[in-house]
Amino acid sequence: MVSLASEAGQGSVGIGIPGSLSPATGLVRNANSTWLIGQPLKQDLEKALGREVRIANDANCFALSEAVDGAGKGADVVFGAILGTGVGGGVAVQRRILIGKNLIGGEWGHNPLPLPTGDDLPLPDCYCGRKGCIETYLSGPGLSRDYERTTGEKRPAEEVVSHEETMGRYEERLARALAGVINVLDPDVIVLGGGMSNVPRLYTEVPKLWKRHVFSDVVATRLSRNVHGDSSGVRGAAWLWD
Repeated sequence: MVSLASEAGQGSVGIGIPGSLSPATGLVRNANSTWLIGQPLKQDLEKALGREVRIANDANCFALSEAVDGAGKGADVVFGAILGTGVGGGVAVQRRILIGKNLIGGEWGHNPLPLPTGDDLPLPDCYCGRKGCIETYLSGPGLSRDYERTTGEKRPAEEVVSHEETMGRYEERLARALAGVINVLDPDVIVLGGGMSNVPRLYTEVPKLWKRHVFSDVVATRLSRNVHGDSSGVRGAAWLWD
């Protein structure tokens, strides 16, 4: 996702990508668009365009957009979770991206799914080389694989969301995974993006389920759908120049 804005007659370029840039090499790493891994994307673009390019993880851009004037407007701490082809996360604190020392702030999708049960086994292989990553369960393809595993039928995620048993497992897994975020980060709001964010029942069912896993007697964190839809990541890329 690319955002261009005009400043004093020159275009500023902000880009959101799956994955991030290595602080050691400047090359792309951790991208589920695996062809990007190891590529000097920033350097190549700056050479081609003749100007500075700012690049951030697409989930970070999403979180920033929603923190500035979206579902997290006015909140101090916003966690943005993208549930799409992959699963990513970003953190915005007082309208600034929390990048972190290793540039992996909010990188939630490649933590292991907490408290795996018999329904979660065997742990699925992940493209990153690990097993049982949150992404393998909560991405759209992960939902489709879970449906196929239990029914023997192949269906795309948009058809599986009407299957009660499969969605029950999905919601319970999402609740466990987000409870871990709440226990560590304690955000004001968690904003969902990606294709799975369009499933209305998540916003009522998941907060009911995460209570048992959150280390508090009350859970005031809100679970909200994004305001800016598929444009949110591009908008966040533009905010990289703010």
